[in-house]
Amino acid sequence: MPTQQDVPDHYTHGNLVGAIRGGIESMGKTINSVTVDDLAPVDEFHIGGRQASEDFLSQLNLTPEKRVLDVGCGLGGAARFVASRYGCQVTGIDLTPEFIETGQVICGWVGLSSRVSLHQGSALAMPFADRVFDSAYMLHVGMNVADKEKLCSEVSRVLQPNSLFGIYDIMRTGDGELSYPVPWATTPASSAVATLAEYREALNKAGFAIVAERNRRDFALASFDQLRARTAAAGGPPALGLHILMERNTPDKVQNMIQNISGGRIAPVELVARKS
Repeated sequence: MPTQQDVPDHYTHGNLVGAIRGGIESMGKTINSVTVDDLAPVDEFHIGGRQASEDFLSQLNLTPEKRVLDVGCGLGGAARFVASRYGCQVTGIDLTPEFIETGQVICGWVGLSSRVSLHQGSALAMPFADRVFDSAYMLHVGMNVADKEKLCSEVSRVLQPNSLFGIYDIMRTGDGELSYPVPWATTPASSAVATLAEYREALNKAGFAIVAERNRRDFALASFDQLRARTAAAGGPPALGLHILMERNTPDKVQNMIQNISGGRIAPVELVARKS
């Protein structure tokens, strides 16, 4: 199971701001003209990217007056999308310092520093008061967090009663050894993939009632097919894309993901739960 140091070790790039700035310039844009939508291919580090975010987050009844928590926010891409699309005040927390530092810079580029606040820290011990948020979500985060019960309990602590908590995670759906590396882990030792039943139990123990579930296996495989087609048509990866985050072994990680999902061992799954 991953330690708290395994996670930043796995995700740290070393010059992420420079790499993203270079991609922006390759697109013919500048940091003064780039938009949230332009950044989506690198900004949303989960299967299906922006389309997945739109499908998933539309279920959370987000409105401008709500204070929203992004758990495991990464670069803050989903947080910026929520702030720009729904007008919410969004707070993000992530364990990887470089992700938070880069995300803060990007918020400045797109003019969202006043509506998106990003913090470095653990989702198991968040530096927020009780009941300060009206909604929470996480996208492809639980695979790096072994203690799902503590995670759900901590999210419950900071949420107002009757608030929605959305989860879009990769979950165990069948038997068999997973092929590594994958985007969230290089080896099994740093992976914490769990079953849907384990998520349900953790949510129930934390005082949540599940109101919606959706397995996104078919959507995931279609997304990978579309990615392959776009890459082939362009003769290589785009100027901005998740290859910037995953670096040299991106093809291996993507291929292993496809094999693991198509083989029925894992799938991305959406859960929406309400705090009682």
